[in-house]
Amino acid sequence: MAVVYIDGVFYDRKEDAKISVWDHGLLYGDGIFEGIRVYGGRVFCCREHLDRLYDSARMINLEIPMDIDRLEEVMLETVRRSGMADCYIRLVITRGTGDLGIDPARCKRATIIIIVDIIRLFPKELYDTGVDVIVASTRKNSPESLNPCVKSLNYLNNIMAKMEASRAGMPEAIMMNQNGHVTEGTADNIFVVKDGVVRTPPASAGILIGITRNAILKTASRLGIPAREENMTRFDLYTADEIFLSGTAAEMIPVVSVDGRPVGDKKPGPVFFRLLEGLREMTETSGTPVGASSPVTARG
Repeated sequence: MAVVYIDGVFYDRKEDAKISVWDHGLLYGDGIFEGIRVYGGRVFCCREHLDRLYDSARMINLEIPMDIDRLEEVMLETVRRSGMADCYIRLVITRGTGDLGIDPARCKRATIIIIVDIIRLFPKELYDTGVDVIVASTRKNSPESLNPCVKSLNYLNNIMAKMEASRAGMPEAIMMNQNGHVTEGTADNIFVVKDGVVRTPPASAGILIGITRNAILKTASRLGIPAREENMTRFDLYTADEIFLSGTAAEMIPVVSVDGRPVGDKKPGPVFFRLLEGLREMTETSGTPVGASSPVTARG
């Protein structure tokens, strides 16, 4: 069952889990989050996610009112209370309750929210057949405005691109930056395969450095598959042998057409399947064990 933790209280009914309408996460998108997967009772890349969360917090000068070890234990307890061995964690830290002004100094304490539930970004059958995508006209926000390494609560830029895809009858869109370089999907990183070489945009393109993205690059290295970070344009998308997307929520999903142009022979390719198998091996054999019940209680 879904379980929610908010500032020391566990809720097993979604309708009971509430925050103040004066919370600056709601009023101004002032906060950060992480999406984390649990496979077979193990939290995949647990510390990598928590480290990124605390880095995001430092970047926006947000004090998380709990050290990283304590937050990890509370998160694990929330998973244990759900009773689910395979699930998704949404860990949210907002600036907290303030007033209707924008000044973050009016927020006395950050709000900690942990949601444990099930998520699927795409219909199950598309993981086998692949997705058709468009290149969105909505450009990625400039990293000079907000560094994309901050996984912030404001996803309006991505949502606008997602709506473009929906209007076109597509499940996903690829976003470009102001220089015309490929960045990422609306909620996932992108990989392009050409002549057996795997390429993915670098951080300088204005992307979020995904935890699953990094795991795939490690998998490629372990399997001897050439992989590199490199700026790409629309040309690289239109002439690719294979394309696939990755993310904690999306996991790995192949792309079979871009703007109506087929990718390769319009079906998932061999490099994708090799990397998928390697990533699955990682999720099955690594991760932080959720463990047995612990003494974490309300007001934890």
